[in-house]
Amino acid sequence: MKIKLGVNIDHVATLREARGASDPDLAQAAAACRQAGADVIIAHLRQDRRPMQEADVFKLCALRGATHLEISADPEIVAIARRARPGSVCLVPESSSELTTQGGWDLKASAKAVGRAIERLKTAGIEVSLLVEPEAANVRLAKFLGADLVELGASAYARAKGKGRAAEELERLELAGYLADEMGLGLHVGHSLDYHNVRPVARMAHLKAVHIGFSIIARALFVGLKPAVAEMKRLVA
Repeated sequence: MKIKLGVNIDHVATLREARGASDPDLAQAAAACRQAGADVIIAHLRQDRRPMQEADVFKLCALRGATHLEISADPEIVAIARRARPGSVCLVPESSSELTTQGGWDLKASAKAVGRAIERLKTAGIEVSLLVEPEAANVRLAKFLGADLVELGASAYARAKGKGRAAEELERLELAGYLADEMGLGLHVGHSLDYHNVRPVARMAHLKAVHIGFSIIARALFVGLKPAVAEMKRLVA
């Protein structure tokens, strides 16, 4: 099965916001990524509006091609997503003190808010994913709450020291992926994947897509955006 590559362009917006300028233009970045083989463009609209802005979301969702939006379960942000109408949404936990998303949901503690957000998004015809850690209980709760997909967080795998530990974390991802498939959930993996660790993940059974952002944008500083995306596309193909 062909694995789709989702490219998160938040850090293009980070560069733009550093100077409060209009460049680099996110639509141009999205076009370059698609031309180089990206299947989906990803943007995260945070409650604190860093670095993506509401106008960015509407602009990206209006472009031809698939757009995947990451948001919290906050009702105001969910309402924006309903109006922008991306092809799909991934609900992620947020903290104002974090530099980037730190991990998946504690669904036991957040079930009510997450379930309400899923319902509102699905009634707008938007496919919904949940970012979860690769554990059976999370996958089962995601299904119970009505998610269409799960995105397994790969941070523990990416941080693993030594081949043995990395193999253990990869197995956790694989086992959670098998369960997701058994329960009829689509399967994505994202967060902390890069050019050095993505290949084993891309070989996972039932995987539909990998989502990668920072690594690609960092690589683009040296080789350009299109070559950076194309290189990653070859690794996950």
